[in-house]
Amino acid sequence: MSLKAIPLLCMCLYFTATFAQQTIYVDKSGVMRWSGNHQEASFYGVNYTLPFAHAYRSVKDHKAAIDKDVYHFSRLGLNAYRIHIWDVEITDSLGRLQQNEHLDLLDYLIARVQQRGISVLITCMTNFGNGYPERNEPTGGFSYLYDKCDVHRHPKAIAAQETYVRQLLSHVNPYTGKAYKEEPAIVGFEINNEPCHTGDPALTKKYISTMVAAIKSTGNKKPVFYNVSHNQEHVPAYYSSDIQGTTYQWYPIGLVAGHTRTGNFLPYVDQYNIPFSNEKGFATKAKAIYEFDPADITYSYMYPAMTRTFRSQGFQWITQFAYDPIDIAAYNTEYQTHYLNLAYTPRKALSMKIAAEVAKTVKRGEHFPAYPADTAFGDFLVSYMQDLSLLNTPTQYFYSNNTATPPVAPAQLTTVAGYGNSPVVKYEGTGAYFLDKLENGVWRLELMPDAVQVADPFAKPSPDKQVVSIAWNKWPMQLQLPDLGDHFMIRNLHSERDTIAEKGAFSVSPGVYILMKEDTRRWSASSDWGHIKLGEYVAPPAQLKQFAVIHQPRTTVEGGKDIAIRAEIAGPAFPDSVILQTDRVSFWSDRNPYIRLERVHGYTYQGTIPASMVKGSELKYTITIFTNGRKYTFPQQEAGAPLDWNFTVTRYWETVVTTPADPVILDGELECFSMTDKSFMSASRYREHPYTATVQRYTMHVNDDNASFFWRKTVNNERDLQAVKYLCIYIPATTIKALNVGFITTDGYTYSQHLPIDNKQHIYKVPVATLQQDSTALLPRPYPVFLNRYFIPKTNIDFNINNIESLNISTSDKVPDNASIDIGAIWLE
Repeated sequence: MSLKAIPLLCMCLYFTATFAQQTIYVDKSGVMRWSGNHQEASFYGVNYTLPFAHAYRSVKDHKAAIDKDVYHFSRLGLNAYRIHIWDVEITDSLGRLQQNEHLDLLDYLIARVQQRGISVLITCMTNFGNGYPERNEPTGGFSYLYDKCDVHRHPKAIAAQETYVRQLLSHVNPYTGKAYKEEPAIVGFEINNEPCHTGDPALTKKYISTMVAAIKSTGNKKPVFYNVSHNQEHVPAYYSSDIQGTTYQWYPIGLVAGHTRTGNFLPYVDQYNIPFSNEKGFATKAKAIYEFDPADITYSYMYPAMTRTFRSQGFQWITQFAYDPIDIAAYNTEYQTHYLNLAYTPRKALSMKIAAEVAKTVKRGEHFPAYPADTAFGDFLVSYMQDLSLLNTPTQYFYSNNTATPPVAPAQLTTVAGYGNSPVVKYEGTGAYFLDKLENGVWRLELMPDAVQVADPFAKPSPDKQVVSIAWNKWPMQLQLPDLGDHFMIRNLHSERDTIAEKGAFSVSPGVYILMKEDTRRWSASSDWGHIKLGEYVAPPAQLKQFAVIHQPRTTVEGGKDIAIRAEIAGPAFPDSVILQTDRVSFWSDRNPYIRLERVHGYTYQGTIPASMVKGSELKYTITIFTNGRKYTFPQQEAGAPLDWNFTVTRYWETVVTTPADPVILDGELECFSMTDKSFMSASRYREHPYTATVQRYTMHVNDDNASFFWRKTVNNERDLQAVKYLCIYIPATTIKALNVGFITTDGYTYSQHLPIDNKQHIYKVPVATLQQDSTALLPRPYPVFLNRYFIPKTNIDFNINNIESLNISTSDKVPDNASIDIGAIWLE
């Protein structure tokens, strides 16, 4: 099936009433307002980089790709788009603007988002190369001639920048006929992206003044913004400059983990405290979030929580970084640590749609109680345990995951957007869906194909490695919409074929449909609806060419008990059968027990290994897919089956089998952190004896005052821990004198106990009954660097050992340079 984009709006000089009549200004109180009605403005959206750098090099049909993605921006309810221009790709060595394909695509993109009612914030330059994640390519642009920290102070570099911004703002977009300085959709201009200022702050102020003067010389009346979240010693220079707005970022759980992070990160986004909020001039500048993202996670509960906090702090422009172009999103090669696309990350995208409503409805400066009380606010709910964002108003019902929460007023609903099952929609597929009421008894249904994660999207990327694949399947759907009732017609807007729903149920494939209680021809594919036409539809083609089995084996199981097995299985077709076998089967045996995994929902298969099949201290097993006369065995992902005479099993899923008396071994690597910017740890591994477990020696390199160090490990355990008395740690050598030891729970709360240590004792047993509620270190460290490093709870929650998710160890006292500690086995008993 070819990629769908049917049909798209014609390119024409089309403006919304808002853009035609109003622009943005900043009042004396630092509030962005519309010029026509003087109402406060609120913007929420994404960064998107297709005209430049890696995305440009990776996409073949650029304008078609822009059309597809901008359509999805509209479906997500976004009204803001920010781009930091790769100036190296549109300038020469003197800063002169180059009329080339990059600039043409930027013009086209601005015109396209404007047609969808989306406003634009332009960051004029990045002052760095165009390579990431590849090597830079020479372009002749002026920024390649200077170091990032020299480009803001070198006279020739500054002169080039003056030339560039004057020509950029005066450039006439051929698709709209407007110069950038006059473009209705452009809210304002940020001078540069994440500047590097060193030395005398007076030079920083002079640089900003020079750039503002160059911008003013074009006749520009739009607000000018500058980044204030970098180079904190220069904050007074920023606020004493002639700018109207300031920009900030937020990456609350660090960047580039190299793997998917797990855990409850809601405490990380409870506050966004700005330590220089008393700086003279602070209150007169507008505040914008140029970039934000809870990086390296696939969860769908974070975006509304972050947006609530942004609005509480008074931000009016909020743009996530960065939306993946649909043509390359299957591989997540553009920015390894970020991943967002409606087709490929449907739950996260729906969370963004809900967050866009947070930005519209939460008042600027509105305050909320501390976590966990702020997980329900207004019409919104965020839940880590359900991995859910929810908006529930009389007319809107949006959810990012399965939910049992009913709509507050089903009969008044006008729009539904969701994933999975709810009291309104029952659906087995794994794509997003949208339901919009056109009139009483008539709805539009837009259904995305299934997104199937086949690899860790945050591991090292490659254009040859898909991380999410798309499948097109026909699934049953059942609706509970009062005005449609149980019996209604479903019309495919592309094929014009009609089917009938009985008891609200019907089978449906990805596409766009009109649902009608009574037949009507009033609505067609060409009908306008808001910023779209009813027949518009964008989705990638089916991509699953081979089978994938997504399964996480249990770390430990208790012997003598049946074991439930669950796996996600997807491929070019549904399997004829799925068989699980242990390592104890043999081609030469007549008795080879197996269990059959049955499909229970969507791509989910389940089965139970009886206790009689579990032998010894370790369970090792494979899963084999049988389809159309062929066999494929996992986890090694090869054709064949374990009982074939010519097939050798080289990989198994493995689980440790324990008894109730056995200690719970906390396996896995410790991840180490420093709470300060310059201090760090190095690690080396050794064995005390050939027959003992490895020990890790951690050496602390202290380059800051009050440096503190942390170790964390995810606890993957499904045993009942209620009988556990002690947390045990083997420390064969140390030069530090104390640790804080404990756990982080599913609430995101830390519970710890002070533990004195020395070289006379090696095994330490911490009674879990002594663990006390403590502050939670926000690690990895957030960006910007001025944010709080700890969450201090205001609500007491009793410790429950069955809720532990992570081991947490930290230094307790001041640590000298080159201090070290050796950590071996860690277990519960």
